[in-house]
Amino acid sequence: MSKHLIALALTLSFGFAGSAAAADAMSKDAYKSAKDKIEETAKADKKACLAMKDNAKDICQAEAKAKEKIAKAELDAQNKPGPKADEKLALMKAEGTYEVAKEKCEDQKGKAMADCKKDAKTAHSKAKADIRAAAKPAKEAAKKS
Repeated sequence: MSKHLIALALTLSFGFAGSAAAADAMSKDAYKSAKDKIEETAKADKKACLAMKDNAKDICQAEAKAKEKIAKAELDAQNKPGPKADEKLALMKAEGTYEVAKEKCEDQKGKAMADCKKDAKTAHSKAKADIRAAAKPAKEAAKKS
């Protein structure tokens, strides 16, 4: 009996937290304004990369793309908070880190480059698995409510 009460209390608390979070969503104008600002910043960041050469330019572009994707995921998480948005944001951060790491590996040659890329891929896979494992309890709680 007490297990059922605890489960009910948790379900209700998640339900109320979800409604409170939904009430905090941004207005359409505020969201659009913030998204436009992110895109302007990304455009400026990418333009700054044009002055660079070779792999430094590629790294700069990867960093600019990652920064933009993460900023948009953060905006989405602010606009529609919840476990899905948090997971998406964490995955975007992991993806951005991976893309930049792969580009940085290009500065190396031969086996060192292959090892670097392999290490980056391993770290990326582990990060994704950790994120999904951390998000699983929140998803299950949301399904029960």
